[in-house]
Amino acid sequence: MGHPERNTTTAVSAGDHSMKGHLALLLANTMFGFNVPIAKGVLASGMVSPYALNLFRMGGAALLFWIASLFAPREKVSRKDLVLLFFASLFSIQLNQTSFLIGLSMTSPIDASIAASTVPILTMLIAAVYLKEPITWKKAIGVAVGASGALLLILSNGTVDTAGRSGSIAGDMICLMGALSFAIYLAVFKRLIARYSSVTLMKWMFLYAAICAIPLCGGDAAAIDYAHLSPALWGGVLYVVCCATFFSYLLIPVGQKYLRPTVVGMYTYLQPFIASVVAVLAGLDRFGFAKGIAAVMVCLGVYIVNQSKSRAQLDAERAARQQAASAAQTSPRA
Repeated sequence: MGHPERNTTTAVSAGDHSMKGHLALLLANTMFGFNVPIAKGVLASGMVSPYALNLFRMGGAALLFWIASLFAPREKVSRKDLVLLFFASLFSIQLNQTSFLIGLSMTSPIDASIAASTVPILTMLIAAVYLKEPITWKKAIGVAVGASGALLLILSNGTVDTAGRSGSIAGDMICLMGALSFAIYLAVFKRLIARYSSVTLMKWMFLYAAICAIPLCGGDAAAIDYAHLSPALWGGVLYVVCCATFFSYLLIPVGQKYLRPTVVGMYTYLQPFIASVVAVLAGLDRFGFAKGIAAVMVCLGVYIVNQSKSRAQLDAERAARQQAASAAQTSPRA
């Protein structure tokens, strides 16, 4: 016989963890959304190149995570996992963030946001192949609704970028490569992420990223005329390093531990919405009917995907049906 109290406690605990994951991803992607116009402003100044900003981001976050690790419980990481963390760093930070900054410098924020909106679709496909997560009708509909809302929001923006340029094919492809690398990270490294705390994971991943960034980006960082950087530019750089990197990447593993990869990926649809809100607050855009509909579609898409069943749930239901059928066949007949 089952234990109702234990089952109820387990369900409540799972619900609490799920809510923790949703809140972590909401905060992380809100900071990512603010990052698009802020990073674009830093790059548009011409004072800081995408390579230099990339090194600031990697090196600054690595320093912050190692400082944070001094105040967190120590965790021993196996040699095998240290190797896996290098590849996790390669896909989630090095390829993803370097591609984003270089692509953003070559194309418009609109095109960069459209490229980012492919993350949930790519994550769903990769998870189906690698994790054998089923692509259910509910999951596919949720991704489609969220993607439609994100595209409606992006395309309803009337501006291109601060320099008046439209997007370039090369910049778009580089941004798309960054989206693909992040989708691979979400789907492939879920089991690794579950083994360690966020601080332990990120201190190693950003250390690898910073070391790899030095040969590529060190020259640009050394060539900056630091004496002539304005306080606004310094503020933008600090936001990119502290908020859009340190705090965001501290929160993402929390969502990965408690939510499925496709649900985690769906939260990238919030980024163009947040970027649009920033533009409205700055007086650069207006919040019209199209943006309201788009916001509802994004939230609805996240909800639908979250309600779809995982492979474990489908397997459990299949086993229960088989057990019930077997019990019915073996039960004595009147």
